[in-house]
Amino acid sequence: MKATIVPSVVGVFSFGEDGKLVEKILFPKDTLKVAERLIEVESGRAINEIVVLVKNLEERGYSSFVFENPEMAQAVRKELKVVTEVEAPSRFAEALRENLARYAVEAGFLESALELSKWVHDVSMEISKIKVRRAAEKRDVLIVQALDELDKTLNLLMSRIREWYGLHFPELDRLLEKHEIYARLVRDLGRKDGFTEENIEKQNVPKNKAVQLAKAARTSMGADFYDVDMEQIQILCGQSLELYGARSKLEMYLDEVMKEAAPNTRALAGATLGARLIAIAGGIGNLAKRPASTIQVLGAEKALFRSLTTGARPPKHGIIFQHPLVHGSKRWLRGKVARALAGKLSIAVRTDAFSGNLVGDRLKEDLRKRIEEMWKKHAEPKPRAQLKSSHRRRKKYGRKG
Repeated sequence: MKATIVPSVVGVFSFGEDGKLVEKILFPKDTLKVAERLIEVESGRAINEIVVLVKNLEERGYSSFVFENPEMAQAVRKELKVVTEVEAPSRFAEALRENLARYAVEAGFLESALELSKWVHDVSMEISKIKVRRAAEKRDVLIVQALDELDKTLNLLMSRIREWYGLHFPELDRLLEKHEIYARLVRDLGRKDGFTEENIEKQNVPKNKAVQLAKAARTSMGADFYDVDMEQIQILCGQSLELYGARSKLEMYLDEVMKEAAPNTRALAGATLGARLIAIAGGIGNLAKRPASTIQVLGAEKALFRSLTTGARPPKHGIIFQHPLVHGSKRWLRGKVARALAGKLSIAVRTDAFSGNLVGDRLKEDLRKRIEEMWKKHAEPKPRAQLKSSHRRRKKYGRKG
């Protein structure tokens, strides 16, 4: 026999093939608890009321169960090992919704049909509050967005500082790549006359670099600056360093948030890169639903679209290139390393999203061993003739490289 199971705002109802009500399990008369159950139902999870109802129907001889939600049907089939079907829209579900007030009164859930509209309103308000609260709890996404905006601001500000101070000491621009160190030296040492070996070493700069900078300062071809110009540049450098301090604190906070929300992803990718992947996907749940091949190129959508439309070579990695194991590998190995990292990341993200077990350290160790094997096996790049042959095979058979 077949039964159709329909969740509603007052409980879970089941109907036989003839459309008659077979059995029901009512929800508690607590709007918050009902809202939580309905959100679970909407997500396709088998709540306790549905599990109990299916078991009761099995005892009565029912062997097949029909649901409107495909994810719910799959969850019940997997958890209870029963036969499930999907019917959307369900004619029995529509009949229940049209006559819900009558069913609620007959079941004893409401005293009058007039009470239904208020009950639905109150439950809907609780559902809205829960969803808003959960959206606000996506701190990792908000933090990484703040970090990205800070980086944009700092890069713009530092490019202007380098351009301005470069009129006075142009050689410093090519000798110092890190913006933060550049800003700190300019703020504390001022004019190029202050760039002596002794002063530079006091700024925790290595001796060989201090010698190089001091020599460049002595032979610099830059123009002299007025005091007012130097003062304004040093003020800007000080403000930049304050922003770097704020960014550092945000990174520390992000690390704590990721430790709580996605510990396995953090262990494998680091807090910043992990949060950035989650932000691009729109949440850890969305990221967990994506295959490893998608995670591998996440952030490289423009290059991927270009390869699909123009036939250009597809990207081998997206923002996971920022991972030290990827960008630290030899050029010809980066695609393989990115693929291996994406595979482990997909496991870590799904574990964070659905089970909560701590497997990050084990995945990290497995990844390290796998990449060490790659480094040994592919210590040298393939000869050009072999690469051309491999490319022809991929083009002919559509194989991935």
